Amino acid sequence: MNELRPKLFDTIKGYTKEQLIKDIISGIIVAIIALPLSIALAIASGVGPEQGLYTAIIAGFFISFFGGSRVQIGGPTAAFVVIIYGIVESYGTDGLIVATIMAGIILCIMALCKFGSLIKYIPYTITTGFTCGIAVTLFVGQFKDFLGLQMGAVPSEFIEKIVAYAEHIKTVDITTVVIGLVAIVILLVWPKVTDKIPGSLIAILVTTAIVYFGKLPVNTIGSVFGELSSAFPSISLPSFDFKLIGELVSPAFTIAILAGIESLLSAVVADGMINDQHKSNAELLGQGLGNIFSGLFGGIPATGAIARTAANVRNGGRTPIAGITHCVTLTIILVVLMPLASLIPMTTLAAVLLVVAWNMAEWDVFAHLCKTAPKSDVAVLVVTFVLTVLFDLVVAIEVGVVLAAVLFMRRMADTADVKPWKYVEQADVTPGEAEKLLSVPKHIRVFEISGPMFFAAADKLLSLNTKNYTKIIVIRMRSVPAVDASAMKSLREFVARAKKNGITVIFSHVNEQPYAVMEKDGFVEYVGENNFRSNIVEALEYAETLA
Repeated sequence: MNELRPKLFDTIKGYTKEQLIKDIISGIIVAIIALPLSIALAIASGVGPEQGLYTAIIAGFFISFFGGSRVQIGGPTAAFVVIIYGIVESYGTDGLIVATIMAGIILCIMALCKFGSLIKYIPYTITTGFTCGIAVTLFVGQFKDFLGLQMGAVPSEFIEKIVAYAEHIKTVDITTVVIGLVAIVILLVWPKVTDKIPGSLIAILVTTAIVYFGKLPVNTIGSVFGELSSAFPSISLPSFDFKLIGELVSPAFTIAILAGIESLLSAVVADGMINDQHKSNAELLGQGLGNIFSGLFGGIPATGAIARTAANVRNGGRTPIAGITHCVTLTIILVVLMPLASLIPMTTLAAVLLVVAWNMAEWDVFAHLCKTAPKSDVAVLVVTFVLTVLFDLVVAIEVGVVLAAVLFMRRMADTADVKPWKYVEQADVTPGEAEKLLSVPKHIRVFEISGPMFFAAADKLLSLNTKNYTKIIVIRMRSVPAVDASAMKSLREFVARAKKNGITVIFSHVNEQPYAVMEKDGFVEYVGENNFRSNIVEALEYAETLA
């Protein structure tokens, strides 16, 4: 149970007043960073601005309190925008809430089943592909608000989105574009001035003041969404049925996998910054609880946010108290200042997300992989990227994982080989091995199997060519780390065929996993325990006694 014990409980021991002050200051700074991002990401996801803050407050609290990282900051992130937008368009807000809660439950189950370490088996090419795909989709999704286009709801499909923009390109509002460009300039220049105050906050304050005092005809949050609620959210259950749950299983799994990958990646980055080690299963549990309660309070999917977590570390945060302080600060802002958020220009929020999308896309990594990775990995990378952009993240991850698995099995099958054994001089050979090979009688044939024997490679065993004068076959399995049921079927068929032809089969140096499978299968008894020898010399000596 220690793997599920929240990191908060571990950090309380020896907690000092000095660290408390640092955590509080860091939490306040991170809240200021999270404020504009939470609102912008919520709007980009197709939900109300308040829901972004609800998510940062509720999910952020549970992720900090129950998570497995000392410094993780949870909340809405850009990675979810694409999938949330699609769910809202297809199933409405209630469907999104159900999917968020389901994803939280899946994450909790993953934590209880100790799947924290299994997330690392998602190929790097898939995570890079869908990250770049999300970045492109998020970037293109901001054109309407950034350009001030006079059009209806933006379609969720990428091609339809481009077509809709092209049809309304004549409605571009120059004033809106200028305000957006001012925001981008601030976002790019401000970090060179100081990193103590986030550029996104400065961009919002400056452009909001320009639009408000200049009485410029630019769309704001208030003009688009109306009056914003400053009330703290209350628990409410969405309306749903079993048909809806069935339809949302796939999106919920995608949210859960994506949340798990991003949160654990963020935790690993944070570990390197503070020289600590997170608890992966506790982190998944915290993420799960965070998403469950985010949904119950009307929020959207959440995960660990790498940028906000790094900002927490840089500003002195070293315990989950900083994350909890970040939630308390956002709550105060929600209750006291939320009505003022209605003055923020929509083009400014679009500018913030344009910069976020540009920064999250790892184009240098993408190009490097295309140049240096094996063709199969490049195929997975490109397919995942294209499917994320043209369809959605659910399809991209499903196809990407299946394609990666198939190509991996093909590579493993290519490494598996069955061929006549030849002695190769090496440091750890069995004494007398070379001499035995030189004196093997004609009626004894020696074959060596190398690589894992599984269903994709099992048929290679049946292709062995035996001569008419063969009486004994010795199969060396020193280089076989594992076998599966398909390989066992082929082995049994091979031995049966040999017996039918009056040939005895002897196995040499069968490793632990293959031997355990053979015993359980009854294959050892079928072949005869005496026909299993610990090394090739012993196997050949035994074969000669049977001649």
